[in-house]
Amino acid sequence: MLSWILPRPILSAVLALVWVLLANEVSVGSVALGVVLGVVIAKCATPFWPVRPVVRSKRAVAPYLGIVMKDILVSNIDVAKLVLFRRGDTMRSQFVTVPLDIRSPEAIAVLAGTITLTPGTLTADVSADGRFLLVHCLETDDPAGVVASIKERYESRLKEIFE
Repeated sequence: MLSWILPRPILSAVLALVWVLLANEVSVGSVALGVVLGVVIAKCATPFWPVRPVVRSKRAVAPYLGIVMKDILVSNIDVAKLVLFRRGDTMRSQFVTVPLDIRSPEAIAVLAGTITLTPGTLTADVSADGRFLLVHCLETDDPAGVVASIKERYESRLKEIFE
């Protein structure tokens, strides 16, 4: 019975939390609306997402989130320096193709989202076969270093979590 009402409890909780954060107000009404939205959206999404993602290593999630949060903080500072102290014509932005070892669609989606959340990088495209990401870097003169960093910091950990 509970799984019929709340088919994806974690998704519902995350959506409710995101709503409260977007509303920028913790009130009874804001939380209630977040819960209602979380339940309704999760219930509507269930037919399109019938198979639940498998998390193979739950203990690897917290260290991954810690690395992502640290990278977001450091990248925010780096991008702020670029924007404030560099002229636009001296930027060395470019697209980088990142070959993927992970095959799980959920892992690829998390990797693409992580790259996009980190200031200065943006996942622009995923190849049709899911073997490559096209990443735009705001500032780099070492595309191979960007690929190595993404694979070492994020992809290897996501492989442990999902595969």
